[in-house]
Amino acid sequence: MVAPLARSLPRPTPETQHFWEGVDERELRLQRCQSCRTTYFPPQPGCPLCGHGDVDVVVSSGQGSLYSYVISHLPVPGFEPPYVIAVVELDEGPRLLTNIVGGPADPDQLPLDAAVEVVFDSIDGTTLPFFRIRA
Repeated sequence: MVAPLARSLPRPTPETQHFWEGVDERELRLQRCQSCRTTYFPPQPGCPLCGHGDVDVVVSSGQGSLYSYVISHLPVPGFEPPYVIAVVELDEGPRLLTNIVGGPADPDQLPLDAAVEVVFDSIDGTTLPFFRIRA
């Protein structure tokens, strides 16, 4: 019998190290440009809007809204179908590709613009951020 494939886990790079260190501390860390004040994700060395290289790391509120989603019924290593693949728009502005957890994968329970909040879970010793619909 062949063992099931494990879920693919992130490999931090120098550009993403601050993000993954924050996740380990149960914080969602973003970057903010000091020139144009844009807060952005994913991590990168310069502002995607103005190109300025003077950026700070800021802690997100972890609050946002459900921007878009799809319910997948395809089996993928580390995911039990059905599962929700979503785009969440954070209150700070950036959008993140994530999973919605803590509820049924049911369109009636996933209204667009629903309030969401970050939750953290450990998978194989690695902490990952997910989102759930706020009550």
